Amino acid sequence: MDYSPPPLFKQGASARVRAVFFTVFAVFLLVVDSRLNTLTFARQVLGTVLYPAQMMAVIPADIARQVSHYFVTQTYLEKENSRLKRQQIINADSLQKTAQLQSENNHLRNLLGARERLPVKSVLAEIIYDARDASTKKVIVDRGIKDGVALGQPVIDDLGVVGQVTRVFPFTAEVTLLSDKNQAIPVQILRNGLRSVAYGRGKSSYLDMRLTSNADVKVGDQLVTSGIDGIYPAGLAVANVVQVENKATTTLENILCAPVAGIDKNKQLLILQVSTTNLPRPDTEDVRAKKEKFNRKVTRDTAPPGSDVKPVDHQAITQTDMKDAVKEVKPEDKKDATK
Repeated sequence: MDYSPPPLFKQGASARVRAVFFTVFAVFLLVVDSRLNTLTFARQVLGTVLYPAQMMAVIPADIARQVSHYFVTQTYLEKENSRLKRQQIINADSLQKTAQLQSENNHLRNLLGARERLPVKSVLAEIIYDARDASTKKVIVDRGIKDGVALGQPVIDDLGVVGQVTRVFPFTAEVTLLSDKNQAIPVQILRNGLRSVAYGRGKSSYLDMRLTSNADVKVGDQLVTSGIDGIYPAGLAVANVVQVENKATTTLENILCAPVAGIDKNKQLLILQVSTTNLPRPDTEDVRAKKEKFNRKVTRDTAPPGSDVKPVDHQAITQTDMKDAVKEVKPEDKKDATK
Protein backbone atom coordinates (compact mmCIF):
# COMPACT_ATOMS: atom_id res chain seq x y z
CA MET A 1 0.00 0.00 0.00
CA ASP A 2 1.18 3.57 -0.79
CA TYR A 3 1.36 5.75 2.39
CA SER A 4 2.70 8.86 0.74
CA PRO A 5 0.77 12.09 1.42
CA PRO A 6 -1.79 13.21 -1.14
CA PRO A 7 -0.66 15.81 -3.71
CA LEU A 8 -2.58 18.60 -1.92
CA PHE A 9 -0.35 18.36 1.15
CA LYS A 10 3.00 17.98 -0.60
CA GLN A 11 5.46 20.48 0.94
CA GLY A 12 8.30 20.34 -1.56
CA ALA A 13 11.77 21.10 -0.18
CA SER A 14 12.22 21.14 3.51
CA ALA A 15 12.30 24.38 5.50
CA ARG A 16 15.96 23.98 6.31
CA VAL A 17 16.89 23.73 2.66
CA ARG A 18 14.81 26.79 1.79
CA ALA A 19 16.42 28.81 4.63
CA VAL A 20 19.90 27.91 3.44
CA PHE A 21 18.99 28.75 -0.14
CA PHE A 22 17.51 32.15 0.59
CA THR A 23 20.38 32.99 2.92
CA VAL A 24 22.93 32.22 0.21
CA PHE A 25 20.82 34.12 -2.32
CA ALA A 26 20.59 37.19 -0.07
CA VAL A 27 24.34 37.19 0.52
CA PHE A 28 24.88 36.89 -3.19
CA LEU A 29 22.58 39.86 -3.87
CA LEU A 30 24.36 41.94 -1.25
CA VAL A 31 27.75 41.19 -2.76
CA VAL A 32 26.55 41.89 -6.29
CA ASP A 33 24.80 45.12 -5.26
CA SER A 34 27.79 46.40 -3.31
CA ARG A 35 30.22 45.65 -6.11
CA LEU A 36 28.26 46.30 -9.28
CA ASN A 37 25.29 48.49 -8.11
CA THR A 38 23.05 46.48 -10.39
CA LEU A 39 20.05 46.44 -8.04
CA THR A 40 19.62 50.22 -7.71
CA PHE A 41 17.02 50.42 -10.43
CA ALA A 42 15.22 47.37 -9.13
CA ARG A 43 15.17 48.87 -5.63
CA GLN A 44 13.72 52.16 -6.94
CA VAL A 45 11.02 50.33 -8.86
CA LEU A 46 10.18 48.23 -5.84
CA GLY A 47 10.10 51.31 -3.58
CA THR A 48 7.77 53.11 -5.98
CA VAL A 49 5.44 50.15 -6.13
CA LEU A 50 5.38 49.70 -2.34
CA TYR A 51 5.03 53.47 -1.48
CA PRO A 52 1.19 53.53 -1.45
CA ALA A 53 1.14 50.49 0.78
CA GLN A 54 3.66 52.10 3.12
CA MET A 55 1.56 55.28 3.34
CA MET A 56 -1.58 53.27 4.04
CA ALA A 57 0.23 51.43 6.79
CA VAL A 58 1.47 54.70 8.37
CA ILE A 59 -1.94 56.46 8.34
CA PRO A 60 -3.40 54.74 11.45
CA ALA A 61 -0.27 55.50 13.47
CA ASP A 62 -0.34 59.16 12.34
CA ILE A 63 -4.01 59.48 13.22
CA ALA A 64 -3.44 58.02 16.68
CA ARG A 65 -0.46 60.29 17.23
CA GLN A 66 -2.37 63.40 16.14
CA VAL A 67 -5.37 62.58 18.34
CA SER A 68 -3.12 62.00 21.33
CA HIS A 69 -1.24 65.22 20.59
CA TYR A 70 -4.51 67.16 20.30
CA PHE A 71 -5.76 66.11 23.72
CA VAL A 72 -2.37 66.58 25.33
CA THR A 73 -2.04 70.03 23.75
CA GLN A 74 -5.58 70.98 24.77
CA THR A 75 -4.91 70.07 28.39
CA TYR A 76 -1.58 71.87 28.33
CA LEU A 77 -3.11 74.97 26.80
CA GLU A 78 -5.85 75.09 29.43
CA LYS A 79 -3.29 74.82 32.21
CA GLU A 80 -1.08 77.41 30.54
CA ASN A 81 -4.06 79.74 30.06
CA SER A 82 -4.98 79.47 33.74
CA ARG A 83 -1.38 80.11 34.77
CA LEU A 84 -1.11 83.13 32.50
CA LYS A 85 -4.35 84.57 33.86
CA ARG A 86 -3.09 84.25 37.42
CA GLN A 87 0.20 85.79 36.37
CA GLN A 88 -1.65 88.62 34.65
CA ILE A 89 -3.56 89.42 37.86
CA ILE A 90 -0.34 89.39 39.86
CA ASN A 91 1.42 91.54 37.26
CA ALA A 92 -1.51 93.98 37.14
CA ASP A 93 -1.37 94.43 40.91
CA SER A 94 2.41 94.86 40.78
CA LEU A 95 2.08 97.28 37.87
CA GLN A 96 -0.43 99.41 39.75
CA LYS A 97 1.79 99.44 42.82
CA THR A 98 4.77 100.31 40.64
CA ALA A 99 2.89 103.20 39.04
CA GLN A 100 1.79 104.42 42.48
CA LEU A 101 5.33 104.15 43.83
CA GLN A 102 6.68 105.97 40.78
CA SER A 103 4.20 108.80 41.27
CA GLU A 104 5.00 108.96 44.98
CA ASN A 105 8.72 108.90 44.20
CA ASN A 106 8.36 111.83 41.79
CA HIS A 107 6.32 113.74 44.38
CA LEU A 108 8.95 113.10 47.06
CA ARG A 109 11.69 114.25 44.71
CA ASN A 110 9.76 117.45 44.08
CA LEU A 111 9.28 117.90 47.83
CA LEU A 112 13.00 117.43 48.43
CA GLY A 113 13.74 119.97 45.72
CA ALA A 114 11.35 122.45 47.32
CA ARG A 115 12.87 121.70 50.70
CA GLU A 116 16.36 122.56 49.44
CA ARG A 117 15.14 125.87 48.03
CA LEU A 118 13.45 126.98 51.26
CA PRO A 119 15.41 129.22 53.64
CA VAL A 120 13.86 127.59 56.74
CA LYS A 121 14.10 124.14 58.27
CA SER A 122 11.28 121.73 57.47
CA VAL A 123 10.07 118.25 58.35
CA LEU A 124 8.42 115.74 56.03
CA ALA A 125 4.93 114.60 57.08
CA GLU A 126 2.33 112.23 55.69
CA ILE A 127 -1.45 112.58 55.86
CA ILE A 128 -3.01 109.89 58.05
CA TYR A 129 -6.69 110.75 57.63
CA ASP A 130 -9.13 113.63 57.27
CA ALA A 131 -10.64 115.32 60.29
CA ARG A 132 -13.93 113.93 61.61
CA ASP A 133 -15.81 117.19 61.08
CA ALA A 134 -16.89 117.21 57.44
CA SER A 135 -17.76 120.93 57.55
CA THR A 136 -14.12 121.88 58.15
CA LYS A 137 -11.12 121.56 55.88
CA LYS A 138 -8.60 119.76 58.07
CA VAL A 139 -6.26 116.77 57.87
CA ILE A 140 -4.21 114.86 60.42
CA VAL A 141 -0.49 114.23 59.76
CA ASP A 142 1.97 111.82 61.40
CA ARG A 143 4.28 114.45 62.89
CA GLY A 144 3.88 116.10 66.28
CA ILE A 145 5.65 117.76 69.16
CA LYS A 146 8.38 115.11 69.24
CA ASP A 147 9.33 116.14 65.68
CA GLY A 148 9.48 119.86 66.47
CA VAL A 149 6.05 120.73 65.09
CA ALA A 150 4.52 123.81 66.75
CA LEU A 151 1.22 125.61 66.61
CA GLY A 152 0.89 128.03 63.70
CA GLN A 153 3.62 126.59 61.47
CA PRO A 154 2.84 126.68 57.73
CA VAL A 155 2.42 123.52 55.67
CA ILE A 156 3.27 123.23 51.96
CA ASP A 157 3.71 120.64 49.24
CA ASP A 158 5.79 120.68 46.08
CA LEU A 159 3.26 122.98 44.34
CA GLY A 160 2.39 125.58 46.95
CA VAL A 161 0.92 126.38 50.36
CA VAL A 162 -1.46 123.79 51.83
CA GLY A 163 -2.43 125.33 55.15
CA GLN A 164 -1.31 125.85 58.72
CA VAL A 165 -0.84 123.73 61.85
CA THR A 166 -3.74 124.54 64.18
CA ARG A 167 -3.40 121.81 66.79
CA VAL A 168 -0.45 119.71 67.92
CA PHE A 169 -0.15 116.44 69.83
CA PRO A 170 2.89 114.43 70.86
CA PHE A 171 2.84 112.20 67.76
CA THR A 172 0.36 113.86 65.39
CA ALA A 173 -0.78 117.32 64.34
CA GLU A 174 -3.88 118.90 62.84
CA VAL A 175 -3.46 120.94 59.65
CA THR A 176 -6.18 123.37 58.60
CA LEU A 177 -6.30 123.92 54.85
CA LEU A 178 -6.38 127.33 53.22
CA SER A 179 -9.92 126.70 52.00
CA ASP A 180 -11.25 126.48 55.58
CA LYS A 181 -13.60 129.35 56.45
CA ASN A 182 -11.45 130.40 59.42
CA GLN A 183 -8.18 130.58 57.50
CA ALA A 184 -6.57 133.71 56.01
CA ILE A 185 -3.20 134.21 54.36
CA PRO A 186 -1.47 137.43 53.24
CA VAL A 187 -0.79 137.24 49.52
CA GLN A 188 0.79 139.30 46.79
CA ILE A 189 0.04 139.38 43.08
CA LEU A 190 3.24 138.20 41.42
CA ARG A 191 2.69 140.29 38.29
CA ASN A 192 2.45 143.74 39.89
CA GLY A 193 3.28 143.24 43.60
CA LEU A 194 -0.19 144.24 44.84
CA ARG A 195 -0.78 142.91 48.37
CA SER A 196 -3.99 141.63 49.93
CA VAL A 197 -5.39 138.83 52.08
CA ALA A 198 -7.00 135.62 50.82
CA TYR A 199 -9.72 133.96 52.89
CA GLY A 200 -11.07 130.40 52.81
CA ARG A 201 -14.63 129.93 51.62
CA GLY A 202 -15.29 126.80 53.66
CA LYS A 203 -18.06 125.47 51.45
CA SER A 204 -15.73 125.00 48.47
CA SER A 205 -12.06 124.56 47.74
CA TYR A 206 -11.65 128.15 46.44
CA LEU A 207 -10.33 131.27 48.16
CA ASP A 208 -11.79 134.78 48.32
CA MET A 209 -9.78 137.97 48.00
CA ARG A 210 -11.08 141.55 48.28
CA LEU A 211 -9.56 144.51 46.42
CA THR A 212 -10.80 147.91 45.36
CA SER A 213 -12.71 148.09 42.11
CA ASN A 214 -9.88 149.89 40.32
CA ALA A 215 -7.21 147.37 41.40
CA ASP A 216 -5.00 145.90 38.68
CA VAL A 217 -5.97 142.23 38.88
CA LYS A 218 -6.66 139.86 36.00
CA VAL A 219 -7.80 136.29 35.54
CA GLY A 220 -4.74 134.06 35.55
CA ASP A 221 -2.68 136.18 37.95
CA GLN A 222 -0.59 134.12 40.32
CA LEU A 223 -0.76 134.79 44.05
CA VAL A 224 2.26 134.18 46.28
CA THR A 225 2.85 134.74 49.97
CA SER A 226 3.89 138.30 50.80
CA GLY A 227 5.78 137.32 53.96
CA ILE A 228 4.56 140.32 55.98
CA ASP A 229 2.87 138.14 58.61
CA GLY A 230 6.13 136.59 59.81
CA ILE A 231 4.79 133.04 59.40
CA TYR A 232 4.75 132.19 55.71
CA PRO A 233 8.07 132.77 53.90
CA ALA A 234 7.73 135.21 51.03
CA GLY A 235 7.36 133.87 47.49
CA LEU A 236 5.47 130.61 48.13
CA ALA A 237 2.79 129.86 45.52
CA VAL A 238 -0.72 130.12 46.93
CA ALA A 239 -3.39 130.32 44.23
CA ASN A 240 -4.34 131.51 40.77
CA VAL A 241 -7.08 134.05 40.01
CA VAL A 242 -9.95 132.35 38.19
CA GLN A 243 -12.74 134.95 38.42
CA VAL A 244 -13.09 138.69 39.14
CA GLU A 245 -16.55 139.91 40.24
CA ASN A 246 -17.13 143.65 40.19
CA LYS A 247 -20.38 144.52 41.98
CA ALA A 248 -21.87 147.96 41.46
CA THR A 249 -23.24 148.11 45.02
CA THR A 250 -19.80 148.15 46.68
CA THR A 251 -16.39 149.62 46.04
CA LEU A 252 -14.74 146.19 46.39
CA GLU A 253 -14.09 143.48 43.88
CA ASN A 254 -14.68 139.89 44.96
CA ILE A 255 -11.87 137.84 43.45
CA LEU A 256 -12.16 134.04 43.29
CA CYS A 257 -8.88 132.13 43.49
CA ALA A 258 -8.04 128.44 43.05
CA PRO A 259 -5.31 127.04 45.34
CA VAL A 260 -2.38 125.45 43.52
CA ALA A 261 -1.46 122.91 46.21
CA GLY A 262 -2.18 119.29 45.34
CA ILE A 263 -3.70 118.28 48.67
CA ASP A 264 -6.19 115.95 46.95
CA LYS A 265 -3.51 114.19 44.89
CA ASN A 266 -0.65 113.39 47.28
CA LYS A 267 -0.20 112.38 50.92
CA GLN A 268 3.24 113.81 51.64
CA LEU A 269 3.62 117.37 52.96
CA LEU A 270 6.33 119.65 54.32
CA ILE A 271 5.89 121.44 57.66
CA LEU A 272 8.02 124.59 57.78
CA GLN A 273 9.48 124.86 61.26
CA VAL A 274 9.40 128.63 61.53
CA SER A 275 9.54 130.26 64.93
CA THR A 276 6.07 131.21 66.19
CA THR A 277 6.97 132.09 69.79
CA ASN A 278 6.96 135.87 69.25
CA LEU A 279 3.75 135.90 67.23
CA PRO A 280 0.40 136.95 68.81
CA ARG A 281 -1.94 134.19 69.92
CA PRO A 282 -4.81 133.37 67.56
CA ASP A 283 -8.12 135.03 68.36
CA THR A 284 -10.85 133.06 70.05
CA GLU A 285 -14.14 132.37 68.31
CA ASP A 286 -15.90 135.20 70.16
CA VAL A 287 -13.21 137.74 69.33
CA ARG A 288 -13.27 136.63 65.71
CA ALA A 289 -17.05 137.01 65.65
CA LYS A 290 -16.74 140.54 67.08
CA LYS A 291 -14.21 141.41 64.39
CA GLU A 292 -16.43 140.11 61.62
CA LYS A 293 -19.39 142.05 63.03
CA PHE A 294 -17.29 145.20 63.19
CA ASN A 295 -16.03 144.69 59.64
CA ARG A 296 -19.55 144.28 58.30
CA LYS A 297 -20.62 147.42 60.08
CA VAL A 298 -17.71 149.42 58.69
CA THR A 299 -18.36 148.07 55.19
CA ARG A 300 -22.02 149.19 55.34
CA ASP A 301 -20.97 152.64 56.52
CA THR A 302 -18.42 153.20 53.73
CA ALA A 303 -19.09 155.94 51.25
CA PRO A 304 -20.55 155.12 47.81
CA PRO A 305 -18.23 154.68 44.80
CA GLY A 306 -16.65 157.92 43.60
CA SER A 307 -16.09 159.44 47.03
CA ASP A 308 -12.67 160.12 48.52
CA VAL A 309 -13.24 157.71 51.39
CA LYS A 310 -11.33 154.46 50.94
CA PRO A 311 -12.92 151.11 51.89
CA VAL A 312 -11.70 149.48 55.06
CA ASP A 313 -9.49 146.44 54.62
CA HIS A 314 -10.59 143.33 56.53
CA GLN A 315 -7.21 143.09 58.25
CA ALA A 316 -6.58 146.83 58.80
CA ILE A 317 -8.42 147.32 62.11
CA THR A 318 -7.09 149.93 64.49
CA GLN A 319 -5.67 149.09 67.89
CA THR A 320 -8.54 150.87 69.69
CA ASP A 321 -11.18 148.84 67.89
CA MET A 322 -9.33 145.65 68.72
CA LYS A 323 -9.31 146.57 72.42
CA ASP A 324 -13.03 147.34 72.34
CA ALA A 325 -13.71 143.97 70.74
CA VAL A 326 -11.64 142.17 73.36
CA LYS A 327 -13.38 144.03 76.24
CA GLU A 328 -16.74 142.74 75.10
CA VAL A 329 -15.61 139.16 75.59
CA LYS A 330 -16.98 137.55 78.76
CA PRO A 331 -14.61 136.44 81.54
CA GLU A 332 -15.60 132.82 80.94
CA ASP A 333 -14.49 133.13 77.29
CA LYS A 334 -11.17 134.61 78.38
CA LYS A 335 -10.58 131.59 80.62
CA ASP A 336 -11.33 129.26 77.72
CA ALA A 337 -8.99 131.22 75.46
CA THR A 338 -6.23 131.04 78.07
CA LYS A 339 -6.67 127.28 78.26
